[in-house]
Amino acid sequence: MLECRGITFSYDKNHKKLFQDIDLKINPGEIVGMPGPSGQGKSTLAKVLSGYLQPQVGTVLVDGSPLPAGKNPVQLIFQNPEHAVNPHWNVRKILNEGGIINPELSKNFGIQNFWLDRFPHELSGGELQRICLVRALCSNLRYLICDEITSMLDALTQAGIWHSLLQEIEKRQLGVLVISHDNALIARLCSRVVHFFEDTGK
Repeated sequence: MLECRGITFSYDKNHKKLFQDIDLKINPGEIVGMPGPSGQGKSTLAKVLSGYLQPQVGTVLVDGSPLPAGKNPVQLIFQNPEHAVNPHWNVRKILNEGGIINPELSKNFGIQNFWLDRFPHELSGGELQRICLVRALCSNLRYLICDEITSMLDALTQAGIWHSLLQEIEKRQLGVLVISHDNALIARLCSRVVHFFEDTGK
């Protein structure tokens, strides 16, 4: 399982902690929802779980061991895909970063062959998000953290991306954390919901 124990994080050690003492477990094949308002720390927790940030207190474990160096079995998909790719690389090079390009996987996510020679600014947000997902799925992925990954997209594109992704989750028994403001989406997708970040009404 992907597990965090007693995670505490603050961007400034002299100020109020963004969150503290968080425990979370995500099992293979399980989709866990994490709702909450903006600015409460959900995206920061996602970065800690995937190794982008180190907690001040606590630990993150994959199958009982610390996150490995190099290719990480925990991948984070960001809300804004343009922030997750090198703008100077074409799609072919971006996909190769995850491993060998899988034609069947690319087809399932609607990636067209002629996109491979294009650059990120030549793609729509939905097209680029599909690229980011396929790149993650081509790696040694075991756990996926989805941080508002379709919130900026139209309803039809959202549905297509989640349909393709749910097929891969079931087939590969991936553990997934879905971070979203959309409670209806979380209710449809997730078998369990954790409430670390509550709306204070402010």
